[in-house]
Amino acid sequence: MRRLTAEARLSVDDLVAPLFVKEGIDAPEPVVSMPGVVQHTQESLRKEVRALADLGIPAVILFGVPAAKDARGSGADDPDGVVQVALRNLRDEVGDDPVLMADDCLDEYTDHGHCGLLSASGEVDNDATLERYASIAIAQADAGADVVAPSGMMDGQVGAIRTALDASGHADTAILAYSAKYASALYGPFRDAAECAPQFGDRRGYQMHPANAREALDETAADLAEGADMVMVKPALAYLDVIASLRDAFDVPVAAYHVSGEYAMLKAAAANGWIDGDAVAREHLLAIRRAGADFVLTYLAREVAEHLQS
Repeated sequence: MRRLTAEARLSVDDLVAPLFVKEGIDAPEPVVSMPGVVQHTQESLRKEVRALADLGIPAVILFGVPAAKDARGSGADDPDGVVQVALRNLRDEVGDDPVLMADDCLDEYTDHGHCGLLSASGEVDNDATLERYASIAIAQADAGADVVAPSGMMDGQVGAIRTALDASGHADTAILAYSAKYASALYGPFRDAAECAPQFGDRRGYQMHPANAREALDETAADLAEGADMVMVKPALAYLDVIASLRDAFDVPVAAYHVSGEYAMLKAAAANGWIDGDAVAREHLLAIRRAGADFVLTYLAREVAEHLQS
């Protein structure tokens, strides 16, 4: 009866697994602040994505950790960059299943750790950054990405990427826009995994203020007008109201990113025996689905999929 009358459901079809792939390592390296998460080698990434596909998880999203960084983030659109190599390898490994998504940003690749190019005064240059995002999108699509996911929150990024993809023969490559990405304190473990903490300042100048919900509607409307196919709220649990607002306002797929800090807190509490980690994990993801998210990017994807199949 409980299953029959449930208003929201969580299935393996709702999950996207974020994965990190790193250059210059011989074995996967654990991320201390994210128990169970590793920086993959190309080979271990292939094995992981094969295992996720066998569990029925429909999509993964890749984040690269390059061996060398510079002010322009040159590795981000290098045809032989870490994510482009991974995309080609995964196409060989899993074919068209699952969907391959790639993060389109510069923070993992720049030596200063910011999401865009810097002006002479040390500020992020929004307009100069758009050309870099467009070039990254083309490189990712050339390598086999089904979906590019611009996460830098630069004004005009979706329009620049859509124009570039269409002009380069990738009209069918979809854009998952990080439309409502907040300047959250919950990203610390991710920055450990992606090795992308800002070397000075912070990202509040281009990410959204946590106090603002109505602004998310404006940001999302702008991304859709520029050609986004799907939109995202990040983080998820602290912004369930924003997820619900976007779901009510727009008739497009809405994603939510259950972020590293949300994951790390759950794992730490479970390790101390304070909560039932498996039960809380499923409750958190169900809450995100109940709020209106069509799918969830989560580091819990594999373990939840294993539980759902057991």
